Amino acid sequence: MHDTNEHTEERTSEPTLDATVDAVAFLGETLGPLFLYEPTEAAVLPIYGALRNLENTAASEWPFADATEAQRALELIAQGLAPTADGVDDPDDALLWEYRRLFVGPAKKAAPPWGSVYTDRECVVFGVTTLELRQWMRSKGISRPDHDGGPEDHIGLMLLLMAWIARNRPELLDEYLAEHFLTWAPHFLEIVQRETTHPFFEGLALLTRASALGVQDARGLEVAVPHFYR
Repeated sequence: MHDTNEHTEERTSEPTLDATVDAVAFLGETLGPLFLYEPTEAAVLPIYGALRNLENTAASEWPFADATEAQRALELIAQGLAPTADGVDDPDDALLWEYRRLFVGPAKKAAPPWGSVYTDRECVVFGVTTLELRQWMRSKGISRPDHDGGPEDHIGLMLLLMAWIARNRPELLDEYLAEHFLTWAPHFLEIVQRETTHPFFEGLALLTRASALGVQDARGLEVAVPHFYR
């Protein structure tokens, strides 16, 4: 993702006046790939490694989320990443199959990761949420993410876009969050929590939702929640 304008504004090396944008970028860069990539893909393995080695203070230091919710979420994540007591089941295999069951298929996805599935009357991909986001990105000179040609309103792509905007176009962050991301992401994450059978993804959804709502509170955003058809 990058500015498509031929001439971009010169970026200053001065630290931002709003310290929350760095924390928002951290959230997007950490959580986005966990939704976007299968657990066995190289792009996401360092994040899984970091989660396996989190210190006990991680919950109290996690940005925006309530410490109690963060603690519960990180405990679930740790439980989901831990080897079984008898060593028979490979936790990575279980992660992979649950990721596919939730987000990929080939069977009916338990939690389709695209916003338009929930906000479009026909519950289809490339629906209204996708088209509105695409138009907004075009109007701001932001190129579409280069990831398999799928809809732009994939939860993982939108978390990474959130991070990119925070680091590169922070003046657009609140508009993006209030009009495109926070409108449907908390609803989707509730569905993941309800539908998953794996503690890792329950914890991931809880942590992401608590963080997203914490960002909304921290930045004082008013969000018009649409009607959900799923």
